Amino acid sequence: MRKQIQMEINASNIYLAMAAHFSRDVVNRPGFAEHFFKSAREEREHGSKLIEYLSMRGQLTESVTDLIQLIDVDVKVESGADALRQALELETKVTKSIRSLIKTCEKSPNWYHLVDWLTGEFLEEQLTGQRDLAGKLSTLSKMMASQGALGEFLFDKQL
Repeated sequence: MRKQIQMEINASNIYLAMAAHFSRDVVNRPGFAEHFFKSAREEREHGSKLIEYLSMRGQLTESVTDLIQLIDVDVKVESGADALRQALELETKVTKSIRSLIKTCEKSPNWYHLVDWLTGEFLEEQLTGQRDLAGKLSTLSKMMASQGALGEFLFDKQL
């Protein structure tokens, strides 16, 4: 569970870095920036919900200081399509981690509530988010193939 919290916080920081990249005046893609700011908020909220769940179960009585560790975020984004591709890979990784956590919890008789909560609260949103990112990436790739940089500009306005 603590690993999942860390993964959600790391994803939030990566999305925040992507949002900052697209907010720069030399890049100026406000649609992409807003998309990634929103994604960062969602991932941070996921981390907060997991922490609240641990607290509810009485699992935060000790070692809270090592719950979240800051990482250096070095995001290299070449284009909007590259950012969406990286985001899709990150979401896939987070989804696999949630599924792994669910499998682990299914083996423990006292964690059936967590399994239900994770599948209802997180898994559906993760899968929907992955599908949305894949669709956006597909659309943007087609627009850039036919329109080049103008395709990315138009896609950004659509976001």
